[in-house]
Amino acid sequence: MTPLEQQQGIFLGTSAWTHKDWIGNFYPPNCSPRNYLVEYAKRLPTVEIDSTFYAIPKVTTVKGWKAKTDDRFVFAAKFPQLITHERRLIDCQDEVTMFLDVMTYLDAKLGPLLLQFPPGFRIESFNVLARFLEQLPQGFRYAVEVRHPGWITDRFFELLRSHRVAFALVDSPWLPRQAMATTDFAYLRWLGDRCAPMEDFSRMRLNRSEDLEWWAKRISEMRAQGVDAYGYFNNHYAGHSPSSLQEFLDLYQLRCAQQIDTSGDVE
Repeated sequence: MTPLEQQQGIFLGTSAWTHKDWIGNFYPPNCSPRNYLVEYAKRLPTVEIDSTFYAIPKVTTVKGWKAKTDDRFVFAAKFPQLITHERRLIDCQDEVTMFLDVMTYLDAKLGPLLLQFPPGFRIESFNVLARFLEQLPQGFRYAVEVRHPGWITDRFFELLRSHRVAFALVDSPWLPRQAMATTDFAYLRWLGDRCAPMEDFSRMRLNRSEDLEWWAKRISEMRAQGVDAYGYFNNHYAGHSPSSLQEFLDLYQLRCAQQIDTSGDVE
């Protein structure tokens, strides 16, 4: 697979890079796991770190990520589940500080940080979330992903806007698709159905072209309004994240080209 052409204001990658099923179809044959990130960064400009969800990484680990990528590479990362799932944002300020302090070792390569909540985190916790966002340190880009439809309210969106936090836009079974920006960047996650039987992630298995055309239109509209976009594909979306990403980029480039042709028409 050839390196993907980066579009201005759009940072596209995948959810994690540690997939052995990508050897031979994205990574070179016989690629060692220690070289996965090096090879990944040759082809894609950003990645969403999944491992930070399970534990706060060591400083040496974060420095290693930084050293294996070029200066233009961007890391997004999930907040640890200790904060979002176990503590549910309560009595976790020490852990938040530890996590943010460690992630700053990425320096300019640090992108948005995602607060991903479980389905059981519902609108009844609105005030908890409001207090938590109020206390978050400045100088970082944050995104919030909810998985219960009760959150889809004007009150919630206004809360995010007031703190310049992105509403994570997801393509998944648990929420209707949304396409809005609550700050100057959008955070997108193409997740698919994690319950669907899919074990081999070496190739595309589902046709998502119609969905990706919908997203290409919406993202082009957001870009026209000056909103940057960070987007990450999961293997469960269609079977092979890099291929889903390439298909989306092809559709997006085609839409951009059509818009340029249309704007150049003279009556």
